[in-house]
Amino acid sequence: MEYRQLGSSGLRVPALSFGAATFGGKGPLFSAWGTSDVTEARRLVDICLDAGITLFDTADVYSDGASEEVLGAAIEGRRDAVLISTKTGLPMGDGPQDWGASRTRLIGAVEAALRRLGTDYLDLLQLHAFDASTQTEEVMGTLDRLIADGKVRYAGVSNYPGWQIMKAQSLADRHGWPRLVAHQVYYSLIGRAYEWDLMPLAADQGVGALVWSPLGWGRLTGKIGRGRPIPAGSRLHETAQFAPPVEDEHLYRVVDALEAIAAETGKTVPQIAINWLLRRPTVSSVIIGARDEAQLRDNLGAVGWTLTPEQVAMLDAASDVLPPYPHTPYRQQEGFARLAPPMV
Repeated sequence: MEYRQLGSSGLRVPALSFGAATFGGKGPLFSAWGTSDVTEARRLVDICLDAGITLFDTADVYSDGASEEVLGAAIEGRRDAVLISTKTGLPMGDGPQDWGASRTRLIGAVEAALRRLGTDYLDLLQLHAFDASTQTEEVMGTLDRLIADGKVRYAGVSNYPGWQIMKAQSLADRHGWPRLVAHQVYYSLIGRAYEWDLMPLAADQGVGALVWSPLGWGRLTGKIGRGRPIPAGSRLHETAQFAPPVEDEHLYRVVDALEAIAAETGKTVPQIAINWLLRRPTVSSVIIGARDEAQLRDNLGAVGWTLTPEQVAMLDAASDVLPPYPHTPYRQQEGFARLAPPMV
C-alpha cells in the first residue's frame, strides 16, 4: 500500500481507506448501503489491515451512531494500528443542539463519538457540512480546544464550499489555531466538479482530498452500461434519490471507456475508476466501501499498477464536461492553459 501525506499535515494515510457507512445498517439510506454486524466488520477490518489500509472513516449520522459502535468493536484491541476519522454536523435528532457545529454541539458530539468508538481520541474530525448559523470563529476556536485537549489530532471538513474553507484557514492563521488539513469530497469519473474550484484551493492551501463515492454512487461498478439498466437488487433503487444526477449518455460514454480499458488490462471497471482517481492532484486517499469480502478484495485491486498516459487521456476525454461560469469563458479560449492551475 502506498502512503501519502494528508494535505500539508504530517499525518501519513494510505492511498486507499475504508468507509464504514456499511456498518450497522439502520434507516432507509444506510441499510441500503450495508448491514455489517460486528463479526462481519471485524473480518473486513482484518482484510484491510493485511492490505495496509489503516484509515477507517465513519460519521455519527451513519445508522444513527451504529456505524461508530460497530467500528469501535471491530478494532477493539488494536487501536494503535488504525487511524479513525469521523464526522459530525448533520442532524442526529430534532432538538436544538442535535445539529450544526456550535461549540456545544461539537464538544458533545465528540464526547459521544469517543464513547461509541471506545477510544479517547480521534485521529481526524471532519465537519460533515457547512453550518451557516454558527460563526466560523466559534467553530475554529472549538476545534482548537478539542485538539489542545487531546481529543482530536487533526481537523477537516466535508462537502464544504471553497469560500468557507478559505475563511476558516484565514482565521486559523490569524489566531494561531490549527488549520484544516482535509476535505472529504465527492469525486468520480462522472462527478468532476471538485476540480473547478476545490482542487485548486486544496493545492494552494495544503488540504488533502479524501474521496467519497469514487464509483459514482454505484454507477461505475460495471453492472450498468448501454442496454444494461440498473439491475434488480442494486442499491441505486433505494439511494438514487440522494445521488447527484448524471445524464445517461454521459454515464454510458464513461462506462464505454472503462470497459475498453478493462479489456486491455484485465482489470475490473471499479479498479480502473479508482486507479484514475489515485493519480489526480490533491487526492490523499480514496475511500472504498464494501458490503462483503468479495467487493472489498476487488477494490483492493485498484492499487499496485498504473494506467498508461493514453488510457488516462481516454478517461479524461470521456468524462470531461464544460464547467459553469466563471470557468467556462477561459476553457473556450486558446490561452486558457496559461491561466489555469496545473491540476486542471
